[in-house]
Amino acid sequence: MATKTASKKTAKKASAKKKPAVKKTLFGRAKSENPLMELFVDELKDIYWAEKHLTKALPKMAKAAQSEELKASFEEHLEVTEGQIERLEEVFSIIDMKPAAKKCEAMDGLVKEGEELMSEFKGSPAIDAALIAAAQKVEHYEIATYGTLRTYARLLGYDEAADLLQATLDEEAETDENLTALAEAFINEEAEETEE
Repeated sequence: MATKTASKKTAKKASAKKKPAVKKTLFGRAKSENPLMELFVDELKDIYWAEKHLTKALPKMAKAAQSEELKASFEEHLEVTEGQIERLEEVFSIIDMKPAAKKCEAMDGLVKEGEELMSEFKGSPAIDAALIAAAQKVEHYEIATYGTLRTYARLLGYDEAADLLQATLDEEAETDENLTALAEAFINEEAEETEE
C-alpha cells in the first residue's frame, strides 16, 4: 500500500509542468530553452514599457477633456495603471526576473495618434469623443495583450502570474465598458452639436 502511494506521488511530480529557466543574453534579451517563454518575457517587457508610457499620457488626456466625468475617468485610470505596473513587477518577480522595459511601438503610436487628435479637436465639441476613441484603442490593445500573456503564463505553469494578468485584463475591460457608457450617455451626442 505504501509503495502504491509513493509511486502516485512520483507520477504526480513527474506530470507537473517544470517552469522553464530563463537566461539573459549579452544584450539583456531573455533566452530560454522554451521559445514560448522567450515570447512571454518579450511581451511582458513590451507591456511594461507601454503602461509606464501611458502614465505620462493620461494626465494630458484628463487635462484636455471637457467633461468632468471623462476627466475623472482618466484620473481614476491613472491610479489603476500604476497598480497594473506593480502587478507586472510581481509577474517579473514570479518568473525570477528583474523588471525590464522594451519600447512598445504599438503604444507609442497609439499615444501619438491620441496627441494628434487632442491637437486637431482642441476647443471642438468633438474633443471628448476624440479622447474616448483614442483611449478605447489603447484599451483594446491592452485587452489583447493581457489576454495573450495570461494564456502564455498558464501554459508555462505560472498560475499565480496568470491570475495577476487576469486581474489586469478585467480592469482593462471594465475601463473600456465605462468609456463606452460615457460616449453613449452624452459625449457622442455633444460631439454632433454644431458650433454657432
